Amino acid sequence: MNFFSEEKCIAKPFLKWAGGKTQLLNEIEKYYIFDNNINKFAEPFVGGGAVLFDVLNKYDLEEVYISDINLDLIDTYLVVKNRVDELLEYLIKFQSEYINLNKEERNVYYIQKRERFNYLKVNRNENDVIEKAAIMIFLNKTCFNGLFRVNKKGLFNVPIGDYKNPLICDEKNIINVSKVLKKVKIIYGDYKNSVDFIDDKTFVYFDPPYRPISKTSNFISYTEVDFNDDRQIELSNYVNFINKKGAKILISNSDPKNYDENDNFFENIYSNYKIKRIEANRMINSRANSRGKIKEILISNF
Repeated sequence: MNFFSEEKCIAKPFLKWAGGKTQLLNEIEKYYIFDNNINKFAEPFVGGGAVLFDVLNKYDLEEVYISDINLDLIDTYLVVKNRVDELLEYLIKFQSEYINLNKEERNVYYIQKRERFNYLKVNRNENDVIEKAAIMIFLNKTCFNGLFRVNKKGLFNVPIGDYKNPLICDEKNIINVSKVLKKVKIIYGDYKNSVDFIDDKTFVYFDPPYRPISKTSNFISYTEVDFNDDRQIELSNYVNFINKKGAKILISNSDPKNYDENDNFFENIYSNYKIKRIEANRMINSRANSRGKIKEILISNF
């Protein structure tokens, strides 16, 4: 499989995403197995897309598939892909309006945008999808720690962050993202929707919502749906199914042994797979003393 030439545009994640894999790419890329036989890529929990863009920057693949159950996220990917010029008009406007406001004015502006975003979430209309995508990017660049978190009603509830000069409109990168997404199939839906895409020519990367590593963990909800242990087991059953189809598979998750050496949850449900423990930085946490080095796991079938 040939690498892209240096002249090709380089795309980076356009959203900051809790659990994003940018810092782990040097470990994850060791599993890239693309060649003339493995020339498709699927990422059914795409999130911020750090692995997706790394793959797109490095390899010229025949087919690429991404999906997520966060409808606002998928709407935004589709807008970046298909309607980037209109999106940039909004972002340039938000950038110019916001950057000249004082702290109090910024807070008012932010709350107005957050309320508008939640209104558009609840009253979804195709005519408003570009505005909603632009506001999602704005909120991501200006909210506390770049979190995307919703409450049980599915409403975005993150407060404003304290950034002096946030880059709300990264025009060059968004244009590059739009270009590389042209070849990508973008689906709103459950990871199981990928079943018809995945075959023995596919490398699949699963980055599901992480299993809490302790009973007191305060993990972020990306949707109002809880990804509990039963759903982790359900995912492992799906992994077993596509493993039989001949796909090459990599899964990332938290390591329960950070807090309980006797917790063999993943060893049990992935007993036929290889598990590697790696160090990661917990970058997004409301408490500074909860950030730092922590173990995560990479599970593979090869």
